[in-house]
Amino acid sequence: MSDVDLAVERSKRHTARWTAITLGVVLLLFVAVLATRKSAADKQAESPLLGKPAPSLSGTSLDGSQASLAAMHGKWVVVNFMASWCVPCREEHPELVKFTQRHAAADDATVLGVIFDDTAPNVRQFFSQLGGSWPVVDDPGGHTALDFGVRGPPESFLVDPNGFVIWKGIGQVNADGLDKLVSEGKARGA
Repeated sequence: MSDVDLAVERSKRHTARWTAITLGVVLLLFVAVLATRKSAADKQAESPLLGKPAPSLSGTSLDGSQASLAAMHGKWVVVNFMASWCVPCREEHPELVKFTQRHAAADDATVLGVIFDDTAPNVRQFFSQLGGSWPVVDDPGGHTALDFGVRGPPESFLVDPNGFVIWKGIGQVNADGLDKLVSEGKARGA
């Protein structure tokens, strides 16, 4: 191998090394941004519903009974749009279970699920696997999702005991964040 060939080979290795280092640094920065990002429960999304009465929401629950947001008047209600095929919905589900368990004794807060672009049998199986006992209503035609301005799951709304939407979150929620929102709402006298 000639001196020119060796110089070209060293130059290629040098370029490859710097390219790998640069990509590694970019990847580390990306991971750092994702790891320090606040959860959806800490972020409020824009919605024309904020501060206004929640749209009417009723339907047949997975167990065949009738469920409605109006019947939950007097409680804090997390209206959660979800689907069994939605990976973030699957990841947030244990947090919703934890939230409902924390409020079961006081009976002051609950979850009302709305099926987004999925079937009731799939969602029944989802709940059978992951637990949860709150009502979940079907939304054939997506009319409820349209009324709430939902683009895709998971999206959640916190409705105060008087039926007003006080928070909208896009993405996964967590029990601690929801509890904080409820506590802040109670402190404001909602």
